[in-house]
Amino acid sequence: MAQPPRRLGRPLRGATVRRERPTPLAAYTQRMNRVLDHIDAHLDEALEVAALAEVAHFSPYHFHRVFSAWMGETLGDYVRRRRLEIAAARLAGQLGQPILHIALGVGFGSGEAFSRAFKLHFGQTPSAWRATTAARWNSELLHVRRRSNPDQVLRKPDQEANATERDNPGVFNPPLQEFSMQVTLATLPPTRVAYLRHIGPYGPSIAAFWQQQFLPWMRAKQLEGRPCYGIGHDDPGITAPANCRYDACVEIPADFHPGGQAGVALLPGGAYALAAYRGDGPGIGRAWIEFLRDWLPGSGLQIDSRPFFEHYPVDAENDPVTGIFSCQLCIPVKPL
Repeated sequence: MAQPPRRLGRPLRGATVRRERPTPLAAYTQRMNRVLDHIDAHLDEALEVAALAEVAHFSPYHFHRVFSAWMGETLGDYVRRRRLEIAAARLAGQLGQPILHIALGVGFGSGEAFSRAFKLHFGQTPSAWRATTAARWNSELLHVRRRSNPDQVLRKPDQEANATERDNPGVFNPPLQEFSMQVTLATLPPTRVAYLRHIGPYGPSIAAFWQQQFLPWMRAKQLEGRPCYGIGHDDPGITAPANCRYDACVEIPADFHPGGQAGVALLPGGAYALAAYRGDGPGIGRAWIEFLRDWLPGSGLQIDSRPFFEHYPVDAENDPVTGIFSCQLCIPVKPL
């Protein structure tokens, strides 16, 4: 989803980090991010204004106004959208789960209420959405390939005809090419991370976010030389680009307090499918789609509710001249 961090060297051993007093803007950012994280972690529960205001340390009256101004949508609209977007992702990636189970898991009280809300938001029923997963991933992959290499389709007119066929939601399409990344299954431990959040389209702006904001922050906090992670909280094929959230993260010790607008999160442990990626920034978007479309259906596994992320080890390759880098794409999985 993003070009990786450029390593800055290792931290000074034994150095102490002075806690900073956050600016008003940084404090608001930190508090609102806590609320967004809380909502995602409790979608299956009743999310009352008073309880969320307490998470943000606002009065309920002021919280509702602050949230609407900050997010550009009311709290009720935001929660409804997140429930439906998470449900859409689970319908596509958790084929072994009944639709009612998914509906209850994101806070809907009945299958009927879920179906009505889903069709109103996405224009089709949950069962139709699930049935067209393969065609939708094919269409997204074609779009990403066109965007990164617009001349390729023009040189091969037959691809346009094939694209129309692939976009037909009533047709299941096999993988366009053999999946080439090496995939391993591993049990990863929980990892405590500090993060800065970017809200907006995935792509070049994420690489700029790493270079201009996150890496300077890491340097100031003496966190260089530690493993880093990139967490894409939203599927750009489901969520509007302006609403997509991405966290640039770094591992931190238990006693570290980031201050400012940075947040602290626990990257969940458990079973993951790990795909070794080596390529450039535009290529990683294609790799994520191919991972889901070409590897997952034949794996005997399905995704679960933990976040997808990119893992950048300390020794990850990164060539600033060619733009080539390496990382692991990590998908949380469970049996069908």
